[in-house]
Amino acid sequence: MKVLVATEKPFAKVAVDGIREVVEKNGYELALLEKYTDVNDLYAAVADADAMIVRSDKVTKEVLDHAKNLKIVVRAGAGYDNLDLEACTAKGVVAMNTPGQNSNAVAELVMGMLVYCVRNFYNGKSGSELMGKKLGLLAYGNVGRNVARIAKGFGMEVYAFDQFLTKEQIEADGIAKGAASRDALFETCDIVSLHIPATAETKLSINYDVVNKMHKGGILVNTARKEVIDEAGLLKLMAERTDLKYICDVMPDADAEFKAFEGRYFATPKKMGAQTEEANINAGLAAANQIADFFKTGNKRFQVNK
Repeated sequence: MKVLVATEKPFAKVAVDGIREVVEKNGYELALLEKYTDVNDLYAAVADADAMIVRSDKVTKEVLDHAKNLKIVVRAGAGYDNLDLEACTAKGVVAMNTPGQNSNAVAELVMGMLVYCVRNFYNGKSGSELMGKKLGLLAYGNVGRNVARIAKGFGMEVYAFDQFLTKEQIEADGIAKGAASRDALFETCDIVSLHIPATAETKLSINYDVVNKMHKGGILVNTARKEVIDEAGLLKLMAERTDLKYICDVMPDADAEFKAFEGRYFATPKKMGAQTEEANINAGLAAANQIADFFKTGNKRFQVNK
């Protein structure tokens, strides 16, 4: 049984060593394809693989067509829009993610970017504080819960809305106040942090009308996916409302246009949410353990395709 780790952006060595230990302890062979630049290298590497671990690497129908033995692919991370789920299902390949492993890393980045933002990106001018501000979390999953935990330490008033949770379920957590709707979250909060996946329902959903509901001086934070933002609408709104700020861990397609709003916009040069040594190790080991469990017991707990 061969497990392929295919990572254009490699895991840290300590993570690879841990993955190897899990794989070989279970009697499987580990194959590594790191820093590849040609998709044909991936096609060749996956040809005889029974399982595959990827990070942000795209697992397309073409990749799967070359993977004659593949039974499972695990995305080491929470988001899995780089996996062609329809093609995986058609080929009988189980697709999984590793939810929760990167959550604290992303949450700490949210708060770090917020401090940077309210202090005017450290330009030497007087800024403001997070204490007492109302923070809204759009989705209250693993990342949202960690953001709420940290924000509480800052003395922030935390609200959340999640379409899969009731207001009462959120409030029972003891940290966040449930909002009645997405729109109510934007109307109530000084800062809104996005933690929604990119789905048919959510793509372009954060648009001109929704963001325009925010208080004067509002800050929109996006560490989710760039596809959820209606960039044209947000650009138009920021041109009209000089009080709004947008900070993100997912550089927009219209980055050059957003840069015109100097002092009100910041994007990391590449997605940094899970870029910590700890998250790197956690996600990699979780992926390896999930593969071993799948082969030994058939466990499909984190399957994301049907």
